[in-house]
Amino acid sequence: MVTTAPFPTLDPSAHVDTFARDRLPPRALWPEMTDFGLPELQYPKRLNAAAELLDRMVERGFGDRPCIRTPHLVWTYAELLDKANRIARVLVEDMGLVPGNRVLLRGANNEMMAACWFAVLKAGGIAVATMPLLRRRELGYIRDKAQIGFALCDASLADELPELERVEFFRGPLEERMARKPPGFDNVETSHDDVALIAFTSGTTGPAKGTMHFHRDVLAICDCFPRSTLKPGPDDIFCGSPPLAFTFGLGGLLLFPMRVGASTLLLEKPGAEPLLEAIARHRCTISFTAPTLYRQMARLAPRYDLSSLAKCVSAGETLPRPVFEEFRAATGIAIIDGIGSTEMLHIFISAAGDAIRPGATGKPIPGYEAKVVDEEGNEAPVGAVGRLAVRGVTGCRYLDDEPRQKQYVSNGWNLTGDAYRRDGDGYFWFEARTDDLIISAGYNISGPEVEAVLLDHPAVAECAVVGAPDPERGEIVKAYVVPREAGGDTEGLARELQDWVKRQIAPYKYPRAIAFLDALPRTETGKVQRFKLRERARREAGIL
Repeated sequence: MVTTAPFPTLDPSAHVDTFARDRLPPRALWPEMTDFGLPELQYPKRLNAAAELLDRMVERGFGDRPCIRTPHLVWTYAELLDKANRIARVLVEDMGLVPGNRVLLRGANNEMMAACWFAVLKAGGIAVATMPLLRRRELGYIRDKAQIGFALCDASLADELPELERVEFFRGPLEERMARKPPGFDNVETSHDDVALIAFTSGTTGPAKGTMHFHRDVLAICDCFPRSTLKPGPDDIFCGSPPLAFTFGLGGLLLFPMRVGASTLLLEKPGAEPLLEAIARHRCTISFTAPTLYRQMARLAPRYDLSSLAKCVSAGETLPRPVFEEFRAATGIAIIDGIGSTEMLHIFISAAGDAIRPGATGKPIPGYEAKVVDEEGNEAPVGAVGRLAVRGVTGCRYLDDEPRQKQYVSNGWNLTGDAYRRDGDGYFWFEARTDDLIISAGYNISGPEVEAVLLDHPAVAECAVVGAPDPERGEIVKAYVVPREAGGDTEGLARELQDWVKRQIAPYKYPRAIAFLDALPRTETGKVQRFKLRERARREAGIL
C-alpha cells in the first residue's frame, strides 16, 4: 500500500460563523487522509468548489453548452451561473447570510435546487440538502443539530418545513427577488478545508449523523471515480434517480457532469419507466441508480430505444449478480458497481469495462486504499471475511459526535460497517452489513428511528424493527410489535401503523411488513435480541 503524510493542520478559514469548524472532531480522531501525490488531487489553499465547477467552466468556454436539463427546459452553464449568482445576492443582501452560516435546502431534483446549492457555496455558506420526502420531525432534528437559521425551499414543499429564522421559497417569491438583482457576484474565497456541505445519514442507532465535507473534498470526488473509472466526456448526458440530497446523487447527477462540461437531466419523480422514457427521449448516455431500479428497468428495457445509453453506475446497496446479468442480457451494458458512503462522500471501490468481475464490487480507485480487517483491526488473510477499512483523499468527520466518530474511525482507517472479503487479485466482494442499518432500494433507514415513531402510537406497547430479505428491494423494513391490547383486528392495526409512520417521517421508511408478538425476545438484562428477530424474518422469507 502506498501512503503519504496526512494533510497538515487546518488553514485559516474564511468563515465568519465558525460553528462548523468548531465542531469538527478532534484532529486525533480523524482518519488518515492523503492524496497519494496524485497531481489531479492537488488544490490551491483558497478554493471555492462552486466557483471551480461553474465560474471556471464558463471561463473555459462552456458557457453556451447545455448544463442542466429537465423535461421542460435546458439551462446552459452561463444561465446556471447567472441564476446562482442572483440567488447568492439574495442570500447575502436580503437574508443576511455570512460565510459559515448553514442553509437548509429542500427540493426535488430540479434546476432551482441545483442553482441554490451552488449559490450557497458561492456565498461562503454551508449547504445542508434534504430530501423532499422528509417530514417536519426529521427536518427539525437536522435544523437543531446543525443550528440552521436559513432555508431555500421549493414552494410546493412548504408544509413540512420547520420554523426557521429566514426562508425563501423557490418556484415562488425567490425568483421575483432574483429578477431584481444585478448580474454577477463576488465569490467568497473560502479555504480548501472550509466546510462546504453537511450531509446527514441515517445511522444504525440513535438519530441521523451529520457528516462534514470540505470544498477540497467536493473537487476530489470529481477527480477520483469519474476520472479513473467512469471516464465521461463533454458530450455525455447524465441521468438517474438518487436525490441531490444524497451524496450519491449530488456527485453523479450534478458535480461529475459539470467537472467535464457535460450536461445532466434532472427528474423530480424518477421510477423505472420514467427513467427509461427519459433516456429514450433525451438520448442520455450515463445512468446512476440503485440495483432495485436496474432490475425493474431490465424487464421493461425491450419497450424503449436505449441505444444512446453507454454506461450505468450502481451504488447505494450491493449489486446482486443476477441483477447484473439480467440487465446486461436486456441492454448489453455491464453495470459499473461501486461502494461509497456519506461519510466518505462518494464511491471509493469500483471497476468498469473489462476490469468488471460480476458479483465483485471492484478494487480501490486511485485516491483510496482498502483492506479487510478482523475484530482486532489486523489485516485479514486473502479470502477471509472481515470488516471493510478504507482511507484516502476523503474521510469521515462527524458533526459534534465524538462517540460515533470513534466507532467509524479506527487506527486512521474508516470502518464502513460492511463485511467484505478480498480475493487474490485484489477484488473486494461484499458479504453482509456489520450493523443494523436497513438498506432498502438504495435508501439507508435507521431501525431505531422507525421504532421511536411506532412507540408514539397509543396502540403500541413495544416494538423492534429489523431488515427482512426482499427480492425486489434487497431488504424491507419489518416491524415486530407488541400491541397494548391483544386479540384485536391485527390487519387493520397494521395498516393504521403503516399510515402513522408515513405521516411522521419519510414514507420510504415505513414498515412494509408488520408482525404482532406477545413479547419481544430479550436478554437477561432486558436488551432486545434483534439478531433473533432478523433470523425470524429470514425464516419467514424462506431464507432459513
